[in-house]
Amino acid sequence: MLQTEVAPGVHRIEDAFTNWYLLEDDDGITVVDAGVPTSWRSFRSALGAVGRGPGDVRAVVLTHAHFDHVGFAERARRELDVPVYVHEDDVPLTMHPWRYDHEKPRAPYFATQVRAFPIVAALLRARAFWPAPIGQVERYRDEGTLPVPGRPRIVRTPGHTLGHCALHVPDRDVVFAGDAFVMLDPYTGRAGPRMVARAATVDSARNAASLDALAATGAGTVLTGHGPAWTGGAAEGVARARAAGIA
Repeated sequence: MLQTEVAPGVHRIEDAFTNWYLLEDDDGITVVDAGVPTSWRSFRSALGAVGRGPGDVRAVVLTHAHFDHVGFAERARRELDVPVYVHEDDVPLTMHPWRYDHEKPRAPYFATQVRAFPIVAALLRARAFWPAPIGQVERYRDEGTLPVPGRPRIVRTPGHTLGHCALHVPDRDVVFAGDAFVMLDPYTGRAGPRMVARAATVDSARNAASLDALAATGAGTVLTGHGPAWTGGAAEGVARARAAGIA
């Protein structure tokens, strides 16, 4: 599913209940997160729908390196000869995206969270659990602006993963939150601003604390890894995510 202009020059694509984004400017396109492996097909069609082609893509930037956000990153790197950026603390995950630390075992969620069953089924159909390892990455650190189209500013938000970062684009009034908070928890099927369940979060206390940095962006639109765009402002989204707690 393609949703154009969720913010100026920003397009949302959803595959298997997982979001990834195209960030445009005059210099080309940055892909923010890389969905699931089968997102390669929607990547091609989404570019065409916004009047662009593969040659316009300049970089892939990952907010974090869990299996459901690195889907076609290696294919883009190889076939389009573009760099893949990831925070240095998540580099080990790019080689083994499924081997991430988490506070609670996954199996009970998969067995008991009925509302999540369609999400898990969609992820299986999309081969989300088996992304290709990324052969080479460009490391970014805790702050600064990335040298890619849109010039997103790094906002450090660890907790979901150790290297998790949001990406703020002030002139578009938008922040890409990754899974710092989401609008749909794929492990429970619960909707609305919330942190992802402990089955996929390495340090929930740190995740909750890092939401302050997300709120401090003051962005009007928050684009998360799962679920629709949040347009109620970063501070309100953070407040609601904290109030919802973590499963």
